[in-house]
Amino acid sequence: MIGEEAVAQARLWLGTPYRHQASLHGVGCDCLGLLRGVWRGLYGDEPERPPPYGATWAESAPAGADPFREAAVRHLLPVEEPLPAYRPAPGDVLLFAFRAHLPARHCAIATGPDAMIHAHDRAEVTEVALTPWWRRHLAGAFRFPPRP
Repeated sequence: MIGEEAVAQARLWLGTPYRHQASLHGVGCDCLGLLRGVWRGLYGDEPERPPPYGATWAESAPAGADPFREAAVRHLLPVEEPLPAYRPAPGDVLLFAFRAHLPARHCAIATGPDAMIHAHDRAEVTEVALTPWWRRHLAGAFRFPPRP
């Protein structure tokens, strides 16, 4: 199952230091770099390369734009369940927005309904509880597509 395989790929990255814009297993990655690395582990080549982005890229997106969500829609399968009732399945890609009026700016890979793997500033890739704080900031959920 692709979700379980995504979790296995994400767990390979545990302990990788945070490095903004990087996506090198064991060397460094940010949250998008982790997602890109899992994609490569599942499918090979990435479907597109992200443009350079700053730490506050989401806040500087044009009004009405949500670059993270737009890329997710292009390459992943949206979960149709309403977010308040949503229970993450292993391998689901979670998008987070830290303010309701801002686009998503963080992502993680669910390892089950109550945990996720993510990379964040001043830390390393880690598996953490999907706490109520994270659930309040959940802005979207997606699944990896099946292999062709």
